[in-house]
Amino acid sequence: MTSTPFTTRFKDDDSLFYISIILGLGFIWSMFAAHPTGVSALLYPTLEMHGYMMMFFFLLGILAVVYKVGDGVPKIDQSEYEDGVVKAGVIATTFWGIAGMLVGVIIACQLTWPNIFYFDNLPWTNFGRLRPLHTSAVIFAFGGNALIATSFYVVQRTCRTRLAGGMWPWFVFWGYQLFIILAATGYLAGVTQSKEYAEPEWYVDIWLTIVWVAYLMVFMATLYKRKEPHIYVANWFYLAFIITVAILHLVNNLALPVGAFEAKSYSLFAGVQDAMTQWWYGHNAVGFFLTAGFLAIMYYFIPKRANRPVWSYKLSIVHFWAVIFIYIWAGPHHLHFTALPQWTQTLGMVFSIMLWMPSWGGMINGLMTLSGAWDKLRTDPVLRMLVVSVAFYGMATFEGPLMSVRYVNALSHYTDWTIGHVHSGALGWNGFVTFGALYCLVPWLWKKKELYSLRLVEWHFWLATIGILFYITSMWVSGIMEGLMWRAYTDLGFLEYAFIETVSAKHISYIVRALGGTLFLLGTLIMAYNIRMTIKGRGLAEALDGDVPLAKKPALPAAQPILVGE
Repeated sequence: MTSTPFTTRFKDDDSLFYISIILGLGFIWSMFAAHPTGVSALLYPTLEMHGYMMMFFFLLGILAVVYKVGDGVPKIDQSEYEDGVVKAGVIATTFWGIAGMLVGVIIACQLTWPNIFYFDNLPWTNFGRLRPLHTSAVIFAFGGNALIATSFYVVQRTCRTRLAGGMWPWFVFWGYQLFIILAATGYLAGVTQSKEYAEPEWYVDIWLTIVWVAYLMVFMATLYKRKEPHIYVANWFYLAFIITVAILHLVNNLALPVGAFEAKSYSLFAGVQDAMTQWWYGHNAVGFFLTAGFLAIMYYFIPKRANRPVWSYKLSIVHFWAVIFIYIWAGPHHLHFTALPQWTQTLGMVFSIMLWMPSWGGMINGLMTLSGAWDKLRTDPVLRMLVVSVAFYGMATFEGPLMSVRYVNALSHYTDWTIGHVHSGALGWNGFVTFGALYCLVPWLWKKKELYSLRLVEWHFWLATIGILFYITSMWVSGIMEGLMWRAYTDLGFLEYAFIETVSAKHISYIVRALGGTLFLLGTLIMAYNIRMTIKGRGLAEALDGDVPLAKKPALPAAQPILVGE
């Protein structure tokens, strides 16, 4: 038996061939970036640290490809789902969730007790660097991995086909982890472009673009080769999230670097145009990354866990089109009372208020999916967590339009009320729906009958719920008090309170906020332990006989338009 030449086998798998080209070009670029030259190295942060990091990771990727090809082109069994990358996504989501929430507790303590948590000789521990690390870790690392993992799981089950692209899904996963590491270390080193939710510099943005295009192509190719003629609504939301985030990322991060191997860049926008572009991006990062993508999770995992069809499939379609059309216009409400033309501010406010209707329509659809199964909330804490997440979604999407009204915004903007609002959505909606999805996925992926301990899920649910309530109520009290103090005047027309007095008045609220964040983090640690023990097969997590091959899974009846199972 003759062996196949290495080069022939290398080209047998197109995905490995193109991935190796990307990794090779990245390695060559990073070699130059790791050795800065010229006067600019004295004026701007250099790429030396990230250059060496990228060299290391690209070299690891190249070696992995060579190892794969050296063993022969991987044989892909199209009769089985690609669940390996989903498992990796579940573990990454759990890890980054703990990391991001831990940093959140640290910076909450820094704001509460600044003398204890300030280190003069360690600039990377300052609040100004840790705060974007926290926001990006919980949004893009925790939330992003959850979206990638669940989308890869859901699209396979609802299309009854294996993920397309060969090794491209693994490129998406590991490429996204590299983006997270580059972004996080850049924040700590002070290498950022100082844009909210878009801090990474130009070279990190380019890498994320490459990874995101690969993600889009994997998802679309899987939809294209589906065996189920119907495209379930969760896939609509996932696709809208992927495409819109790509557009937002490309436009908002248009910039000119100082040099091809320099870390510094300058935005193509300036002044009020830059502000408008940033908050068009910033609000729609919330609208499509933190809302549309997670609505896809809701539309799959709540019906699946409750074993009930979506309450109204027609309403889900109306919900989809209304949300994606209206949300994209709402960004200007972040710029009330600024140099932005008032008609633009009003446009953003009007569209924000219009969002009440589709948002609450989606909330009602999610909650009413439990019709005939409400009794399960007493015995299934995972389903309870998913349902409570929808309730928080409804609350956050009521409060957001309210705060966009110009005269409410005059009181709330730049205060802790905004912080409370953001965390009611991030912790209650995004956090709980992700936790619920992870609790569903782990037994399904690792072929276990149940989680290790449902009692631990109960503990997680109540610790996290109490933590959220401590957090948002303290910030509501603090924010409204802060806004009222800022606008208080004496009889002579002078400000009644100095800024430091407002800071001092918020101290108790900040202690409660730190306590709430700690409780939420503790619940996440309990979840991580539960997941680990479930994977190991301890407690209630008894092994199943195995999954049914894809080719043998029964097709859905042609007359049933609503997918609720596999």
